[in-house]
Amino acid sequence: MNTDVRWTRIVAVSALLALIALVLAWELWLAPLRPGGSWLALKVLPLLLPLPGLLRLRMYTYRWVSLFIWLYVTEGIVRASGDRPPSNQLAMLQVLLCVVLFTACTLHVRLRQKHAKRSAAASTPIERES
Repeated sequence: MNTDVRWTRIVAVSALLALIALVLAWELWLAPLRPGGSWLALKVLPLLLPLPGLLRLRMYTYRWVSLFIWLYVTEGIVRASGDRPPSNQLAMLQVLLCVVLFTACTLHVRLRQKHAKRSAAASTPIERES
């Protein structure tokens, strides 16, 4: 695996794990809607789905995560503009982590496609003109 592809994988998995930790901490301890935690912590469950695919370098997973993550960006923007501190600050952090995850996923896909094209071009025989 190429170094830049490896880095995008590390960044994507790290951002996803940080987002999972943030959502759980936010909704259970840091600023839950109700004292003692809230059912909104269940919104972490969809974030667990792409983790195996990202770890296994499945291109399809990187592609759909880059689209799926915008649901969490939208929620973060809404809560950043409407909630009181510290919840609005946690929402801004959620948006930041989502943007990092999106960027890492899209770079990962682009780099892998670029390397695949190079490999395909290098493996095709050169035709000689007669």
